[in-house]
Amino acid sequence: MSNGSTHHVKIVTADPSALGLFGLAMVTLVASFQKLGITDGVSLVLPWAIFLGGLAQLIASIQDSKHNNTFGATAFGAFGLFWFGVGMSWLIQMGAFGEELASAADPKQLGFAFVGYFIFSFFMTIGAMETHKVLFIIFVLIDFLFIGLSLSTFGFMHEFTHMLAAVSELLIALFSFYGSAAAVLNTHFGQVVLPVGKPFGIFKK
Repeated sequence: MSNGSTHHVKIVTADPSALGLFGLAMVTLVASFQKLGITDGVSLVLPWAIFLGGLAQLIASIQDSKHNNTFGATAFGAFGLFWFGVGMSWLIQMGAFGEELASAADPKQLGFAFVGYFIFSFFMTIGAMETHKVLFIIFVLIDFLFIGLSLSTFGFMHEFTHMLAAVSELLIALFSFYGSAAAVLNTHFGQVVLPVGKPFGIFKK
């Protein structure tokens, strides 16, 4: 006979932010050196855009959903899909899907996509204030990245705005490596090895 007791099964999943931030760090590192003119072309940026910028962040997004973390799931999902979109745009521009499609590509459409992502990044920056300060800094840098990408794509002060995007992207990579390392090592050792800074505590009660 049943005694009427209820058993609850708790499924524990690891924090996916280390993987997501590593994916972001890798793709922005490789892409920033191309923008800085240290490397040429985007042919070998593509694999890192697809697998690290895209797939790794998408996996992190799905895992964050299991944590009921709306902020993390949305951030990693949106930026993962961003890199898939960028990778597809590069392939179109390089003629991978035919010369007709490549010749019809209007770079200004990318510019408007960057504007849309700046809007997204801006309100996510506000949300990042209640995570930790390293993530907040990353989002502020992402804001500057999209400002630079948008303006340079539209041809506004191209040299300056292109460099703004390049430097912002390199700094995103460096802070994301730090954030990824902190997420791994702090959890692994059960103590603060790499501090990430407390939330600002402005909006949350």
